[in-house]
Amino acid sequence: MRIIIVSVACLLGLVSCSKSGGGGGSTITPPGPPVDKNWKFETTPVWAEEFSYTGAPDAANWYYDIGGSGWGNNELQYYTNSTDNAVVAGGVLKITARNEAMGGMNYTSARLLSKNLGDFLYGRAEIRAKLPAGRGTWPAIWMLPTDWVYGEWPKSGEIDIMEHVGYDPNVVHFSVHTQAYNHTINTQKTSTKTIPTAMTEFHNYRVDWTPYAVRGYFDDALVFTFTNDGKGAATWPFDKRFHLILNLAVGGNWGGAQGVDNAAFPASMEVDYVRLYKMIP
Repeated sequence: MRIIIVSVACLLGLVSCSKSGGGGGSTITPPGPPVDKNWKFETTPVWAEEFSYTGAPDAANWYYDIGGSGWGNNELQYYTNSTDNAVVAGGVLKITARNEAMGGMNYTSARLLSKNLGDFLYGRAEIRAKLPAGRGTWPAIWMLPTDWVYGEWPKSGEIDIMEHVGYDPNVVHFSVHTQAYNHTINTQKTSTKTIPTAMTEFHNYRVDWTPYAVRGYFDDALVFTFTNDGKGAATWPFDKRFHLILNLAVGGNWGGAQGVDNAAFPASMEVDYVRLYKMIP
């Protein structure tokens, strides 16, 4: 199998192959870091959700994660597909966490995914959102791999376009996670910015993803850059398709680090639009 992989790689020109000196076999020379070609993006979205209707989120664009497993972070909510937790009205999507028991958990909320409905490999994603207030809230706009080619988390990567924890109001985070760089080993790559009106006004959260780098922007200001070092999937698993996730968690290892204020609920994250733009090769 290894010989077949090497041969295919040589044919496709993905790596540099050369004959070794005495054994007659082949060796693979890693391609090294890519060059930044200053890729641009189309100006018309290739996929968009403008929330210009009323009712449940459009099933052609979104599906739900459902359950109350703690989601790997000891979170306290049960995710539902109810319009009590995710509904479109007045031109916005509202994801609402409520203090109500369900499925053995004390809170309900929603987690929407574009998996197999709005996946992409490289491109620009822009989301305009207003964040909830209250200790214990943990809203996120983020991306996970669709196919998990390199293995379970964090081997196949994660891109966090926006995270916010209610006990640290208006401090917004952009991060990536990989096998080599993740919070479980205290090597995660993260940038933060204080947006004084993050919880009272809508702001734009964006990722520009190219073969060279993942770049994060808040209101069009660059806040984060993570470049491809050319060393393979352990540091750069971002060469496979990903999808978007919109969710509002309650509590958890990070969101609940200073407890949960039940008086904060119901609490909502509002999303004005989600737009994906194709990278121009």
